[in-house]
Amino acid sequence: MAPELRDLGAFIAGHDTLAVLSGAGVSTASGIPDYRDRDGAWKQSQPIQYGDFVTSAEARRRYWSRSFIGWRRFSGAAPNAAHVALARLEAVGKVDTLVTQNVDRLHSRAGSRRVIDLHGDLGRVRCLACGAVVSRDDFQARLEAANAGWRADVVQYRPDGDAELAADVHADFRVPDCDACGGVVKPDVVMFGEAVPKARVASATAAVERADALLVVGSSLMVFSGFRFARQAKAAGKPIAIVNRGRTRADDLATLKVDADCAEALTVAVPAVEASA
Repeated sequence: MAPELRDLGAFIAGHDTLAVLSGAGVSTASGIPDYRDRDGAWKQSQPIQYGDFVTSAEARRRYWSRSFIGWRRFSGAAPNAAHVALARLEAVGKVDTLVTQNVDRLHSRAGSRRVIDLHGDLGRVRCLACGAVVSRDDFQARLEAANAGWRADVVQYRPDGDAELAADVHADFRVPDCDACGGVVKPDVVMFGEAVPKARVASATAAVERADALLVVGSSLMVFSGFRFARQAKAAGKPIAIVNRGRTRADDLATLKVDADCAEALTVAVPAVEASA
């Protein structure tokens, strides 16, 4: 076993309870791309901003056309070894709460039960006017019906169920309004430029307070919504371990940094923890 993976196993085993914060790097082995390169820079153009989505019908057409194509692949993703390993850590009592920045629900599908979906759930759609919520599969069917015959070539798939399409193909895409009130519908996720609901932040903050240590997996922590929990743990004197390919915003706060693939690292480290539990 590589020394850093032995250290990771010792870190996990050496603390009674962990708060876990996960990011996009956990889901790359499931075929969902991540946002940033090893230096923390954007790999592609930034995702749509909340303000643009709310104020511009053209921006919504562009978003939903890309998401309409991307959802077909995103919704078929399955949990990988990293998701399974974290669920196993919860099963042996090591994980108090798992806070995820991902919107794919793969942690829950892998068996984790105490999960806070910090940025929401892409599998749901919410009306901005009346608050009505429907499943994304149901809304996908409505998009299909409203755009019979519409086609688009995929340039590349992107994070969060998005897909880069040929230019201007969204101009003819039709986006249904809310069935209940005719309002604007939005994926039930926190978009860039949108605030995380206060209740979710409070629940995640409480989880970090309860835990003996913080384990960050697959996140560069470049977005403050996740970085705040590393700062909280450091301020409280709690040890922090980070497993991520490349640098993170909290490298200087970490007790242990493991530069490795999440699935590979956890697959090696977790069985040793289970054996000692």
